Amino acid sequence: MRKTYQQKLRLGLLVIFSLLLFVVAVYFIGNRQNMFVKTFSISANFNNVNGLMKGNNVRYSGINIGTVKDIVMINDSTINVLMVIEDKMVTHIRKDAIATIGTDGLVGNMIVNIVPGKGDAELIASGDTIESYTKIGTGEMLSTLNVTNENAALLTAKLLNIADAMADSKGTFGMLINDTLVAQNLKQTVNQLRIMSIEANKSMKSLNAIINEINFNESVAGVLLNDSLEGQKVRGMLANLEDSSIEIKSVINNLNETITQFKNGKGAVDYLFNDEDFVKDLEQSMKNINEGTDKFNQNMEALKHNFLTRHYFKKLEREEKKKAQKND
Repeated sequence: MRKTYQQKLRLGLLVIFSLLLFVVAVYFIGNRQNMFVKTFSISANFNNVNGLMKGNNVRYSGINIGTVKDIVMINDSTINVLMVIEDKMVTHIRKDAIATIGTDGLVGNMIVNIVPGKGDAELIASGDTIESYTKIGTGEMLSTLNVTNENAALLTAKLLNIADAMADSKGTFGMLINDTLVAQNLKQTVNQLRIMSIEANKSMKSLNAIINEINFNESVAGVLLNDSLEGQKVRGMLANLEDSSIEIKSVINNLNETITQFKNGKGAVDYLFNDEDFVKDLEQSMKNINEGTDKFNQNMEALKHNFLTRHYFKKLEREEKKKAQKND
């Protein structure tokens, strides 16, 4: 009988211990799967889940708030992650929150981190899909680093080739580095350019000083530009010059006619014209007068196109046209 009682006692203790162990396991598993709290579901779409599995934790600002309930492949580039979140967090998470996939420490399990948004969006509701951000995985980083190392090796080899060519005086840079004569010529050229720049700067300063010293108020240019009375005088002088030119041209025409009559006549005048030396001198004089008249007419034409006097001549032309119209 004693042996049977000890066996029953051991069996009872084993059963009680097993029940306690079962209750504790159920509690921890249920707590991990949020079976004993009220929850709601949200989801996010990722291009790469980086090894995320069902049951992994979901954190909001570093706090565990739920677990991953399901991972569904929508298409070849989109993976939907369904998350179960504690109902008490519904007043803290907003629709502009962003979900990312990270690790729990350096070598821990994969987790979903929810980062708060700007804080001005509406509160999240059950069934909403939030924005996501896929971080670069370790494999992608190693692949990119491998390509970068290969490119660096190729670049180093090319740089070594360039350095060898420059050391052997090949190419323009090699010649500049190793040929002292070319370097001296280049140095002289740069020095000459510097001297030319200094001289040009001095010339510009001198020109600015001359312009600043010009008195536009009292000089001839300033008087013509600013003084209306002096401008009228100049216009009067130009008008007189034009009248004089017309009268001189008329006198020359009359003189030419008189000379022609003298050449065709007789007597003392005819004798004077028959004297070759006198005739040559007279013809040379007339030629000089004609040349002077042409130059004077050219000067008058130039004055008509000068920016200081052309307005006056245009005014005279308009007045002459008006007079002609009145006479008609």
